[in-house]
Amino acid sequence: MKITPLGIWGAYPKANGATSAFLVEEEGFRCLVDCGSGVLSALQTRIALHDLDALVITHYHPDHIADVGVLQHGVMIETLLDKRSQPLQVYAHADDEDQFSNLQYGKYMSATAVSPQQTQTIGPWNVDFCKTDHPVHCLALKFTDKHDASVVFTADTAWTSDLFPFINGSELLVSEASTYQSMIDQIPGHLSGRQAGQLAHETDVEHLLLTHLPQYGNVDDLVTEAKDVFSGEVTLADPAKTYRIGKG
Repeated sequence: MKITPLGIWGAYPKANGATSAFLVEEEGFRCLVDCGSGVLSALQTRIALHDLDALVITHYHPDHIADVGVLQHGVMIETLLDKRSQPLQVYAHADDEDQFSNLQYGKYMSATAVSPQQTQTIGPWNVDFCKTDHPVHCLALKFTDKHDASVVFTADTAWTSDLFPFINGSELLVSEASTYQSMIDQIPGHLSGRQAGQLAHETDVEHLLLTHLPQYGNVDDLVTEAKDVFSGEVTLADPAKTYRIGKG
């Protein structure tokens, strides 16, 4: 399984960057996780737009869905140009009915509701969902391939032990780290670098990949915070790199 960061910033993108998004690939299937501001441009540096098979949305805050509208336009144009013949499959929760209904876009984008109660097959993976602690309904994601290799995306969340059983057994934890431990009380619904490290420690993952980064301070300090409590590998998500787990 290949995991490529496309957008690593929380709230808004830094210059020439993008907010939340990852590209997950295996067996020729390509799935976008979230579609924040600047993501559509970043995506096309990695794959052709008509090669995108699916989109999974964790929640409906703008830094996670800002580019969905232009993605719909892109899919429509590529379909009209005969570059793609199938609608883009989109998976998201229907807790917000208006936002969910907006994902359905004629014959070009087809939306499927997901929930923590049901595993969803998406391409070569089984994808599970877990509610996080965030001001709006938000779902963490767990992609598991046929070799039982798995990656968990925390999406946006405050500290919660409810995520422990969901994460356990995964090789890679892609965790938000929206601020520094000294400021965590000012940023409700999110994790510090230290808390992300503690989450990795409690669930015994091999690699912690930090994302949803703050635009202020020295983001390398997030790694230092995480390493204070987690002995495994800790890395800042880097859009110039691709991370691999399992055999796919």
